[in-house]
Amino acid sequence: MRRQLVIGNWKMNTSIDEAINLIVDLKEGLNDESTVVCVPYTHIGVVQEIVDDRIAVGAQNLCQFDNGAYTGEISSTMLQSLGVEFVIVGHSERRAYFGETDSMVNTKVQQALKKDIIPVICCGEQLETRKEGSFLPFIENQIREALKNLSKAMVANCVIAYEPVWAIGTGETASAEQAQEVHRFIRGIIENLYDKSTADHMTIVYGGSVKAENAADLFKEEDVDGALVGGASLKANDFLSIIKAL
Repeated sequence: MRRQLVIGNWKMNTSIDEAINLIVDLKEGLNDESTVVCVPYTHIGVVQEIVDDRIAVGAQNLCQFDNGAYTGEISSTMLQSLGVEFVIVGHSERRAYFGETDSMVNTKVQQALKKDIIPVICCGEQLETRKEGSFLPFIENQIREALKNLSKAMVANCVIAYEPVWAIGTGETASAEQAQEVHRFIRGIIENLYDKSTADHMTIVYGGSVKAENAADLFKEEDVDGALVGGASLKANDFLSIIKAL
């Protein structure tokens, strides 16, 4: 049975005090459910001190290099030393605003895996690509490039997040049927690259304006294994509603 996950991506939001309050509220609202929160670098140490075993801490990015003269960057070794368990790689905002390429994403995935950190590998199309009808080949290329030179054992420790760029922060959400179509397609890519068992065990989550109101419908789909949640993860009640819908 494949792992199901709801992952919060706080992006560049919250002060330290706000982060602490948010974690406290999450802990009070969780029962046996578990989740992941990908917090700003500056908050990782503080958040690690107050989470319990129901909340795993992730980062939102990492450097493609081990160490060296890369001012402002954070390496996988640094994240590992803080006990980080997950890291988002190749988010569309990183690609659009900071010029991350598919090749960089692949290198970052390998860096994360070297330190036993689970990479959450993002893929997804712009609105123009979807309207053109070429979104499936586009996504396939992103997946193939991200997983280049990864063994079956390495891929088993990855998570894939499908985030249609046209639905991120816009209030627009892919329908459950649209999400299922792409998730099924991604699983087929994994099967072609590796084998059916690897594909069947791959956790593929959906991101893109996931809210309490639409989470349950998305999670009913066979190949939707959870969500990567942006804005709604900053509100404890909304995030808890999504977690409990899984």
